[in-house]
This record gives sequence, structure tokens and C-alpha cells, in this order.
Amino acid sequence: MTVTVWWAAPTDPGGRPDLVALLDAHERERMAALRRAGDRARYLAAHALARLVLAEHLGADPASIDMDRTCRCGKPHGKPRLAGHGDAAPGFSLTHSGALVGVALGPGPVGVDVEQHRELTGLDGLARHALSPGERERGLPGPAGFLVTWTRKEALLKATGDGLSAPMDAITLSAPGDPARVLHWPDATGSWWLADVDTPHPDHPGAVAGAGADVPPITVADGDAVLSVVRGTMGG
Repeated sequence: MTVTVWWAAPTDPGGRPDLVALLDAHERERMAALRRAGDRARYLAAHALARLVLAEHLGADPASIDMDRTCRCGKPHGKPRLAGHGDAAPGFSLTHSGALVGVALGPGPVGVDVEQHRELTGLDGLARHALSPGERERGLPGPAGFLVTWTRKEALLKATGDGLSAPMDAITLSAPGDPARVLHWPDATGSWWLADVDTPHPDHPGAVAGAGADVPPITVADGDAVLSVVRGTMGG
């Protein structure tokens, strides 16, 4: 019942054709469409890492894993799932921000998020969008505290599969300086656990969430080591 989160650094596609070869046509097209080199590097590392982690778990070829990205609206921009598995295990989730990408793998629905500390313009407006009335009553947090709350809520909404289509301000969480906990979420279907998760960079807060009432054991693993093995194996 353990949830594992792998963290890795972004990877330049130009220097890692072995990782690019693991992606399917949709992923390569999405990556190529990104204008900034940093975004392409984060995309490659996150999606290649997800394929490698899933392949190890399933005993499959990472390049042959079939991803279903069908959104509830019918278009292919939803949360990625293993095609043909439905809601069956394993559950997985991807995230990337700044100097980190992450992949979480668990026995059921799971969501992971990381956010790099940065200056936030229009924090008041962001707070009105993301914080519940109960959270706003505690006082507006600074940028670092706000990003902790945002990360926690993103992880929850990734776990449910709703993403940012669901209202963040309907969720009331514990204060950023306290252990992560859902205090009130009337829109939730069933129970959802939430936990902060260590990252390699203190200025990149991370959170992981999943289905169930109790937080399972959470393990943090070295995603860079997973990505580096591919290079050696494929002679890159």
C-alpha cells in the first residue's frame, strides 16, 4: 500500500534521444510544441520517468505503454491513465516546476504536485480563486505559504481526476505551516488523504494525495537514477 514519489531534474531532449524514443507520437508532438527549452526539458523528464516507473511495475516495455488521455469532455487532454486498465491499479501522477519533475505511483488514484517558490503578482486575486472563505479568514499568506496550499490542492484535484476544472475555493485545508490535512471539502466524493512530501530543493514544496481516509506510507525515490540507467542501457 506504499505510495512512491520519484524526483528528477529536467532533461534536454537534444542530449537524450534515448528518452525521446520512449515517448509516443502524442507526447513528442506536445513536447515539440513547447516554445521554451526549459518547458521541453521538464516535459521530457516527467513523461519518460513515468513510462520507466510504470514499465518496471508492470514488467513492460516503456515505449509500448499505451496512455489514455481522454478528458470527460471527450478530448485528449485529460489526466493520463493506462489504456485498458480503467480505474484499476496502479494509479500514477506527473508534475513539474522549476528544477524538478516528479512521478507518483500508488495502489489507487494518486496525485502529486510541486511548485517552485517565485514572486506572485496579484496575490490577492489568486487567493480569492484558490482559498476558501475559512482559509481567507486566517489571513492572506505570503507567496511561500500560498504556494504550499496551492500545491496541496493541486495534488488533491489531480488525484480525483478533476484538475483545475474543480473549484479550489471549495476546499479548506490546514494552514501552510501545519501538517497537510483536509478540513472541509463538501464537493468530495469519498475520502481523500493528503500529505506534504520532501523534495530535493527546499524552495520547491511538494504534496501528494490519494483515495482513502488514512495516509499510506510514502517513499521518496531518486528519479535521476532511473533516467540515467536508460542512457547507459541504450548506449546514449
